[in-house]
Amino acid sequence: MVSQSLFDLTGRVVVITGAGGLLGQEHALAVGRAGGIPVLLELSPEALAAAARRLDAEAISHLAIEVDLTSEAQIATAAGEIKKQFGAVWGLVNNVASNPPMGSAAQGADRLEAFPLTQWDHDIRLGLTSAFLCSRHFGEQMAEAGGGSIINVASDLALISPDQRMYSVGLPEGASAPVKPVSYSVVKSALLGLTRYLATYWSPIPVRCNALVPGSVGGTQSPDLTRELTSRIPLARLAEPGEYQGALVFLLSDASAYMTGANLVMDGGRTAW
Repeated sequence: MVSQSLFDLTGRVVVITGAGGLLGQEHALAVGRAGGIPVLLELSPEALAAAARRLDAEAISHLAIEVDLTSEAQIATAAGEIKKQFGAVWGLVNNVASNPPMGSAAQGADRLEAFPLTQWDHDIRLGLTSAFLCSRHFGEQMAEAGGGSIINVASDLALISPDQRMYSVGLPEGASAPVKPVSYSVVKSALLGLTRYLATYWSPIPVRCNALVPGSVGGTQSPDLTRELTSRIPLARLAEPGEYQGALVFLLSDASAYMTGANLVMDGGRTAW
């Protein structure tokens, strides 16, 4: 019988970036339900408050900090505040990313030919540079304390290219048809490289680093896009937001003590086809 203590995070402080988002809130709940102390980093005060309310509803001890995750100065300040209050952190979940709803960009602006350089720079800085900076500041704490676990939240689109045909179903085709922006795939793919680098860099300590590779989560897509996505998934459905909680706790806990530099793929089988 597997001991539940393998998955116990009691007293362990885990930092979650983009904690006010759909999955960020679920990550925080997962940490708290396993006994850990989630630290929420989020730019939006409204999203931060919403995440905190969900934790309060379950009497989960936590810390919420409003942070611009594109700013190293703000990340460093937050790291100092957290260390002063709790000591060194145990875990880091690099979750924040730019993933606006399909069709929210100006007509044609999400296509490669017209994709704004300013948007590219922002997406890279938010989704990739923030992961590097947070790993540097919080990973250093883990290394000094003698161990820890970093999770980079990637995507099935880090392993496969987006099938652009499904994003324009029911819409006019041509040069202005919506597509999944290039920056999303690039950021999520790069996180897999960062995962392998960090896994070997701090391996003697050990500070472990793995990637969680989720598939599409239901509830945010149009009916047409939901049908298109579902038809490409062997399990024939999109994920529920809370279905990644077990994987997150596994990667943060001693249950995965011999796992580092790996990609844990949970995409309903989409990348198996």
